[in-house]
Amino acid sequence: MIIQILQIIAAAATILTGLFSMLKPTAITGFTGLSSLSGRGITEIRAIFGGLFIALGLFPLLAGSPIAYTMLGVSYLGIGSVRAISMFIDKSLVTSNWVSLTVEVIFGIILVI
Repeated sequence: MIIQILQIIAAAATILTGLFSMLKPTAITGFTGLSSLSGRGITEIRAIFGGLFIALGLFPLLAGSPIAYTMLGVSYLGIGSVRAISMFIDKSLVTSNWVSLTVEVIFGIILVI
């Protein structure tokens, strides 16, 4: 029961991240390091960090299927794996990357259990 509640929280947090990114795309600069000098770049932030994260979080809640939560977890673990490697390759061992990696691993594990 606790795991299911944590999975719902992880999916909801994914949606909230997406909504925030979609509605305030320039506000994520401080955390992600991403900024845009053009409307095209802002659209990309809204689409990927907004739309994709909303869809990824919403689908498991609507489908109510364990495999949907697993897929969201695999997505987080994939993102975290690439982030962990990139942090060392790109010499980007900054706090926001460590926070993101920690959340991705924790959410990933919770969602695939």
